[in-house]
Amino acid sequence: MMQQRWNRKRTHFPLLALFFVLFIVFTILHNERRILRIQQDHPDHLHQHREASITYVKPNLLTYENRAPEVLDRFSRCNSTREYSGRKIAWSESEPKSVHRIESSESCDVFSGRWVFDNTSHPLYNEAECPYMSDQLACHKHGRSDLGYQNWRWQPNGCNLRRWNVTEMWEKLRGKRLMFVGDSLNRGQWISMVCLLQSVIPADKRSMSPNAHLTIFKAEEYNATVEFLWAPLLVESNSDDPVNHRLDDRIIRPDSILKHASQWEHADILVFNTYLWWRQGPVKLLWSSEENDICEELDGLGAMELAMGAWADKVAKMNPLKKQVFFVTMSPTHLWSREWEPGSEGNCYNEKTPIDMEGYWGSGSDLPTMRMVEKVFNKLGSKVSVLNITQLSEYRKDGHPSIYRKFWEALRPEQLSKPTTYSDCIHWCLPGVPDVWNEFLFHFL
Repeated sequence: MMQQRWNRKRTHFPLLALFFVLFIVFTILHNERRILRIQQDHPDHLHQHREASITYVKPNLLTYENRAPEVLDRFSRCNSTREYSGRKIAWSESEPKSVHRIESSESCDVFSGRWVFDNTSHPLYNEAECPYMSDQLACHKHGRSDLGYQNWRWQPNGCNLRRWNVTEMWEKLRGKRLMFVGDSLNRGQWISMVCLLQSVIPADKRSMSPNAHLTIFKAEEYNATVEFLWAPLLVESNSDDPVNHRLDDRIIRPDSILKHASQWEHADILVFNTYLWWRQGPVKLLWSSEENDICEELDGLGAMELAMGAWADKVAKMNPLKKQVFFVTMSPTHLWSREWEPGSEGNCYNEKTPIDMEGYWGSGSDLPTMRMVEKVFNKLGSKVSVLNITQLSEYRKDGHPSIYRKFWEALRPEQLSKPTTYSDCIHWCLPGVPDVWNEFLFHFL
């Protein structure tokens, strides 16, 4: 009898479970339709909810609550570090236009092409005859015997770059200040430009100021200067000393570019870059409104995005009819030969020819960073012209100093026994790749 009652109860249970499941499914579908109607009626509702949790900081203010923030230097420290608060830069955008493609007036994209060996027209100057050459970039002076890296010329597909003319370039610069602002790669481009220009200026009519935060080459005859401002992170940082900047912690003021802008905002032609210093680990953020030196910590890409916002805020307010602003895209590294020669374990050491794989990309160029920078350029519109040197420089694994440069610290025996361990695969020999970057600048000025 008990067994019969149990069997009867079991036959009812699946029916109850089925009704319960159908009820739950009906409820979920009803709620989904309701949410969909809300989204259709209020498309920005969810976006506004997410934005409400983000604090936007206005950059480049002279004071915060009637006080000027203390200037950062290499002795600055964080009293403590906390998690990133999520603050963003609320920078003033230009009128909504697409990014200014400086090749748009051409019949083709001058940044797309190939390297052609040309020992007739290149190099454009002699390394030994430039008195301003850097020992970090003078590869022949420091023992490099294969000089083919000096003879490669960039050939765009379907058109030509304007042929370099030093007198014409000086006429473009007459009465003006051309300033390069950025890190050691931008300094290399500045040295390249000085070497390209100095030969036609008599020795008693030219001068170079001592190496400092701002270094100036002056040509009296043209009343013109070609300058370099050390600002590797664009915004104010504890690494702004051009010599003593090897520090354990990288600290920036993500909302202030005023220290550097006070120098570069008076130039007529500006050439900016930044990239490699953001790939050296987390960055500490010391906001201008923080009184107790409490820092936040953020990854390099996020910190660079904040710095680009503060930079863009200043550039957006400039008059493009009075100033020309260029931004040089990231300069690639060649640290892993397996990327262009599978199975190998070297780097740029002993490389003597360019990579001949069209469209080659290595890990030295970071695509997420490219996308972030592109968004900034899109908002700036015609206020900035982009020198897109990344892809064409990717091909030049042969163009780095490798071991053929002056090293500022004594090399250990184990390094000397294995050249790949101390090869410089970041900077570029001169004459070399940066000369082509300056040919682009000449082409578009």
